[in-house]
Amino acid sequence: MVIDKPNGSDAAKETLAGRAKGGLLFMGGFVILLYGIEFLNTFLAHRLNADFGLRPRNVAGILDIATFPLLHANFNHLLSNTLPLTIFGFLAFLSGFRVFITALAFSWLGSGLTVWLIGEGGVTVGASGLVFGLFAFLLVRGFFNRSWWQILLSVVLFLAYGSILFGVLPTVMGYVSWQAHLGGAVGGIIAAVLLRPKGHSYRRA
Repeated sequence: MVIDKPNGSDAAKETLAGRAKGGLLFMGGFVILLYGIEFLNTFLAHRLNADFGLRPRNVAGILDIATFPLLHANFNHLLSNTLPLTIFGFLAFLSGFRVFITALAFSWLGSGLTVWLIGEGGVTVGASGLVFGLFAFLLVRGFFNRSWWQILLSVVLFLAYGSILFGVLPTVMGYVSWQAHLGGAVGGIIAAVLLRPKGHSYRRA
């Protein structure tokens, strides 16, 4: 009995399809979690924001770096983050779970640390730092990877969403945390640098 083995092209297609399915499931589940938290937060008159939102330079609340992206000021705030977060997260997931989780983690940590270090008072909540981090990661990774299709994707994303990069600039609008945006973007770029292909160097004997 002869069993046909899939060739390299078929295996690559199966891998990409599996990653696409995983990306949809993961991002779908994450978005559902965000909406579930917001429903609960609304029911509690947004008391969760006061307890788990991020306050700059508050030593006792530094662990809130882990929770503040999961909270939002209201449903309009969450809605504004939903589509770009889903798109950017899905596209990052196509490169594999390790790549995605690294980009997400550095975006999360970069956003939180920047707010904690140079934020301007009040409580910061929202997933926009993750949006900026994943976006920045997708924009630059192709140049580090020397991948033409990733560079092409970055051009398309820049044309479609490039205007959001103004969100990393200091703003007079007190309700917008440019620090979260900037820190998330820096975290995404760091992730792209760390995930770049490593070259091999050899010494001659």
